[in-house]
Amino acid sequence: MTLRTEEIRVEGYERVVRATDDETGLRAIISVHDTTLGPALGGMRMWNYASDDAAMTDVLRLSEGMTYKSAIARTGLGGGKSVIIGDAKKIKTPELMRSMGRFVDSLGGLYITAEDVNIGVRDLECVSETTRHVTGLSREKGGSGNPSPYTAHGVFLGIKTCLADVFGSDDPRGRHVAIQGVGAVARTLIDKLIAAGATVTATDIDEEKIALVRENHPQVAWVEPDAIYDVACDVFAPCALGAILDDGTLPRLSCKIVAGAANNQLADDRHGEMLLERGILYAPDFVINAGGIVNVSCEFEPGGYDEDVAMKKISNIAEALRSTFAHARAEGIDTNRAAEEVARKIVADARAAK
Repeated sequence: MTLRTEEIRVEGYERVVRATDDETGLRAIISVHDTTLGPALGGMRMWNYASDDAAMTDVLRLSEGMTYKSAIARTGLGGGKSVIIGDAKKIKTPELMRSMGRFVDSLGGLYITAEDVNIGVRDLECVSETTRHVTGLSREKGGSGNPSPYTAHGVFLGIKTCLADVFGSDDPRGRHVAIQGVGAVARTLIDKLIAAGATVTATDIDEEKIALVRENHPQVAWVEPDAIYDVACDVFAPCALGAILDDGTLPRLSCKIVAGAANNQLADDRHGEMLLERGILYAPDFVINAGGIVNVSCEFEPGGYDEDVAMKKISNIAEALRSTFAHARAEGIDTNRAAEEVARKIVADARAAK
């Protein structure tokens, strides 16, 4: 066995571990942010990061976000995340995924993995050959299946909630949504938006993903990746990677609502304040995109996974957003800060109870 692991101390995080495997080419990081509410559940992401530092920044932010997401969604789980460094189209193999499974297993159940960017159900099946700490396996394998449709459903409900708040009606008919990134979640979201009568403009850097949308929805308009920020629309829906709302992009937005599936959409907390100052309603990402994690968390129900139970819990995203907006207005703060305050209180109360 060639897997090598290294513990990294990071203040505020329970465990951060780096792994390498020369035989399979694996280079990965697991970050466990907080397990006060339960084992750390979070997806496994594979990305061709510019540097190891960039990968570390991403996994730390993502795992913290998972703590808040699981807290607000009341999943009974903590927050964690894992990233594999490299180009999924070039280096991903069953052997590499099995090595990643051994890495996950080395944490002894402290971290439970799931699907994320560039990782699908088949990849997780390879992971499950070397660890049992996996969720989101196929129904045939006893899991809840691909979480993407459930994430998309939650985001769709969240967009409707935002429309009702801003325009007085939750009907997407006639509304214009600009979508950044057309991965698995966004493609299902586009299906739902177009079926509901919305107009969609989209962008992506992957021609294969663009082709999938064009085949099903030729009416979708397309712009170059950087131009998506300039699209005049009702809703801007970030559905790719995080930290895309910053000092340069945020002033370019021409929308009333930001509501999408991407994690960590704000480059910095102060960008939530900037959205408030500009009169743009922001649906905190870890609230609106919780559908997938809610779905896989239902695998831990005493009676096993039940889709009806999962869908009922996902519908609570709408109320969570309404409560967040109300708290933000009552306190005179931006919605991202409001959601974080609620999540931190849930964790703090649980820690105190222990």
